[in-house]
Amino acid sequence: MNTQNRTTWVLDSAHSEFAFKVKHMMISTLTGYFEKFDATALTDGDDFSSVAVEVNVDVNSIYTKNSDRDAHLKSDDFFNAESFPKITFKSKGFKDGKLSGELTMRDVTKAVILDADFNGIAVDPYGQTKAGFEISGEISRKDFNLNWNAITEAGSIVVSDKVKLQIGVQFIKQS
Repeated sequence: MNTQNRTTWVLDSAHSEFAFKVKHMMISTLTGYFEKFDATALTDGDDFSSVAVEVNVDVNSIYTKNSDRDAHLKSDDFFNAESFPKITFKSKGFKDGKLSGELTMRDVTKAVILDADFNGIAVDPYGQTKAGFEISGEISRKDFNLNWNAITEAGSIVVSDKVKLQIGVQFIKQS
């Protein structure tokens, strides 16, 4: 990255969301959100081809429309928010619509590759330059020591291993 022409972009949290989807009892899909996360991106000017992204997610901001389930997800059965209050992602590259990097949850860091659509750059009515992305992918929660599970009387798994990520972000140009 050219350090002389480095541009910093910060998350526009009012126009961004971090959602995840999991199968419940293998018959329906549950959508949850992390309501608090931040991200920064460094680019060469307005060129996102060499973007470096860092994301920090507040585990305690998990929201699934059910406070008992949210508490369970924060417990040691899943995220253990008390010991591991953040989920982090640090990009390693962005090429051909793929964003690669290292994702850390709990005490595990794994390489992941996510689909990333760069939606372009626009100037809003207040004169701020913004850039938007839609990011998606699938991870195995068990790869990150989120191992809790139960089996129903009929033999169905209560929570799927696969978790789909759906992230929409808008960045604001800082410099």
